[in-house]
Amino acid sequence: MTEDSTRLIHAAREAATRAHAPYSRFAVGAALLMTDGSLVTGANVENASYGLSLCAETVAIATASAAGRLREVVAVGVIGGAMDADGRATGTTPVSPCGRCRQVLNEAAQLGGRDIAVYCGAAEGDAVASYRLSELLPQAFGPADLGIG
Repeated sequence: MTEDSTRLIHAAREAATRAHAPYSRFAVGAALLMTDGSLVTGANVENASYGLSLCAETVAIATASAAGRLREVVAVGVIGGAMDADGRATGTTPVSPCGRCRQVLNEAAQLGGRDIAVYCGAAEGDAVASYRLSELLPQAFGPADLGIG
Protein backbone atom coordinates (compact mmCIF):
# COMPACT_ATOMS: atom_id res chain seq x y z
CA MET A 1 0.00 0.00 0.00
CA THR A 2 1.12 3.55 -0.68
CA GLU A 3 1.25 6.23 1.98
CA ASP A 4 -1.88 7.85 0.49
CA SER A 5 -3.83 4.60 0.35
CA THR A 6 -2.83 3.74 3.92
CA ARG A 7 -4.00 7.15 5.20
CA LEU A 8 -7.23 6.99 3.24
CA ILE A 9 -8.15 3.44 4.27
CA HIS A 10 -7.38 4.21 7.93
CA ALA A 11 -9.54 7.36 7.80
CA ALA A 12 -12.33 5.49 5.99
CA ARG A 13 -12.30 2.80 8.68
CA GLU A 14 -12.59 5.47 11.36
CA ALA A 15 -15.42 7.16 9.45
CA ALA A 16 -17.29 3.84 9.17
CA THR A 17 -17.56 3.76 12.97
CA ARG A 18 -19.98 6.68 12.61
CA ALA A 19 -22.20 4.98 10.02
CA HIS A 20 -25.95 5.07 10.62
CA ALA A 21 -26.91 1.73 9.07
CA PRO A 22 -29.71 0.19 11.16
CA TYR A 23 -31.48 -1.37 8.15
CA SER A 24 -28.71 -2.96 6.06
CA ARG A 25 -26.30 -3.38 8.99
CA PHE A 26 -23.54 -2.63 6.43
CA ALA A 27 -21.24 0.19 7.52
CA VAL A 28 -19.30 2.14 4.92
CA GLY A 29 -16.68 4.82 5.40
CA ALA A 30 -15.03 7.05 2.83
CA ALA A 31 -12.15 9.48 2.93
CA LEU A 32 -11.16 12.03 0.31
CA LEU A 33 -7.59 13.23 -0.13
CA MET A 34 -7.52 16.92 -1.02
CA THR A 35 -4.86 18.82 -2.98
CA ASP A 36 -3.37 20.24 0.24
CA GLY A 37 -3.03 16.77 1.80
CA SER A 38 -5.98 17.15 4.16
CA LEU A 39 -8.73 14.54 4.41
CA VAL A 40 -12.51 14.86 4.27
CA THR A 41 -14.53 11.87 5.49
CA GLY A 42 -18.06 10.54 5.31
CA ALA A 43 -20.08 7.57 6.50
CA ASN A 44 -23.26 6.07 5.11
CA VAL A 45 -26.53 7.40 6.49
CA GLU A 46 -29.55 5.18 6.02
CA ASN A 47 -33.15 6.30 6.23
CA ALA A 48 -36.37 4.43 6.97
CA SER A 49 -37.42 5.55 3.48
CA TYR A 50 -34.62 3.52 1.90
CA GLY A 51 -34.29 5.60 -1.26
CA LEU A 52 -33.30 8.62 0.83
CA SER A 53 -30.20 6.90 2.21
CA LEU A 54 -26.79 8.41 1.51
CA CYS A 55 -23.61 6.54 0.68
CA ALA A 56 -20.39 7.38 2.50
CA GLU A 57 -18.71 8.66 -0.66
CA THR A 58 -21.64 10.99 -1.37
CA VAL A 59 -21.53 12.34 2.19
CA ALA A 60 -17.79 13.03 1.86
CA ILE A 61 -18.22 14.73 -1.53
CA ALA A 62 -21.09 16.85 -0.19
CA THR A 63 -18.94 17.87 2.78
CA ALA A 64 -16.09 18.88 0.46
CA SER A 65 -18.51 20.78 -1.76
CA ALA A 66 -20.07 22.60 1.20
CA ALA A 67 -16.57 23.78 2.12
CA GLY A 68 -16.01 25.04 -1.44
CA ARG A 69 -13.45 22.31 -2.13
CA LEU A 70 -15.13 20.09 -4.73
CA ARG A 71 -12.39 20.72 -7.32
CA GLU A 72 -9.64 19.70 -4.87
CA VAL A 73 -10.32 15.95 -4.64
CA VAL A 74 -7.22 13.91 -5.55
CA ALA A 75 -8.13 10.42 -4.32
CA VAL A 76 -10.74 8.49 -2.37
CA GLY A 77 -10.52 5.51 -0.04
CA VAL A 78 -13.58 3.44 0.76
CA ILE A 79 -14.20 0.49 3.06
CA GLY A 80 -17.30 -1.37 4.07
CA GLY A 81 -18.52 -4.45 5.80
CA ALA A 82 -21.29 -6.12 7.72
CA MET A 83 -21.71 -4.66 11.19
CA ASP A 84 -20.99 -6.79 14.23
CA ALA A 85 -23.01 -6.62 17.47
CA ASP A 86 -21.02 -3.52 18.51
CA GLY A 87 -21.76 -1.72 15.24
CA ARG A 88 -18.25 -2.06 13.78
CA ALA A 89 -17.66 -2.96 10.14
CA THR A 90 -16.20 -6.44 9.64
CA GLY A 91 -14.89 -8.46 6.73
CA THR A 92 -11.76 -8.89 4.68
CA THR A 93 -13.13 -8.34 1.17
CA PRO A 94 -12.51 -4.89 -0.35
CA VAL A 95 -15.59 -2.94 -1.42
CA SER A 96 -15.82 -0.44 -4.24
CA PRO A 97 -18.07 2.59 -4.78
CA CYS A 98 -21.52 1.87 -6.18
CA GLY A 99 -22.48 3.25 -9.58
CA ARG A 100 -24.13 6.35 -8.14
CA CYS A 101 -21.04 7.14 -6.09
CA ARG A 102 -18.79 6.65 -9.09
CA GLN A 103 -20.85 9.28 -10.90
CA VAL A 104 -20.74 11.65 -7.91
CA LEU A 105 -16.96 11.19 -7.66
CA ASN A 106 -16.68 11.84 -11.39
CA GLU A 107 -18.21 15.28 -10.94
CA ALA A 108 -15.38 16.26 -8.61
CA ALA A 109 -12.78 14.58 -10.80
CA GLN A 110 -13.87 16.38 -13.97
CA LEU A 111 -14.23 19.74 -12.24
CA GLY A 112 -10.74 19.32 -10.79
CA GLY A 113 -9.32 18.22 -14.12
CA ARG A 114 -7.90 14.94 -12.81
CA ASP A 115 -8.51 11.20 -12.94
CA ILE A 116 -8.70 10.52 -9.21
CA ALA A 117 -7.25 7.45 -7.56
CA VAL A 118 -9.75 5.08 -5.93
CA TYR A 119 -8.54 2.80 -3.12
CA CYS A 120 -10.99 0.05 -2.23
CA GLY A 121 -10.25 -1.52 1.13
CA ALA A 122 -11.67 -4.10 3.44
CA ALA A 123 -13.08 -3.33 6.88
CA GLU A 124 -10.32 -5.50 8.34
CA GLY A 125 -6.92 -6.63 7.12
CA ASP A 126 -4.59 -5.27 4.49
CA ALA A 127 -6.42 -6.05 1.24
CA VAL A 128 -6.63 -2.94 -0.96
CA ALA A 129 -7.47 -2.71 -4.65
CA SER A 130 -6.29 0.40 -6.49
CA TYR A 131 -7.99 1.91 -9.54
CA ARG A 132 -8.29 5.14 -11.46
CA LEU A 133 -11.85 6.46 -11.52
CA SER A 134 -11.81 6.22 -15.31
CA GLU A 135 -11.37 2.45 -14.96
CA LEU A 136 -14.43 2.18 -12.72
CA LEU A 137 -16.56 4.57 -14.79
CA PRO A 138 -15.39 4.47 -18.41
CA GLN A 139 -16.81 7.03 -20.83
CA ALA A 140 -18.34 8.94 -17.93
CA PHE A 141 -20.87 11.72 -18.46
CA GLY A 142 -20.05 14.86 -16.54
CA PRO A 143 -19.53 18.62 -16.51
CA ALA A 144 -17.33 18.52 -19.62
CA ASP A 145 -20.25 17.11 -21.62
CA LEU A 146 -22.28 20.18 -20.68
CA GLY A 147 -19.46 22.60 -21.50
CA ILE A 148 -18.68 23.22 -17.82
CA GLY A 149 -15.41 22.63 -16.09
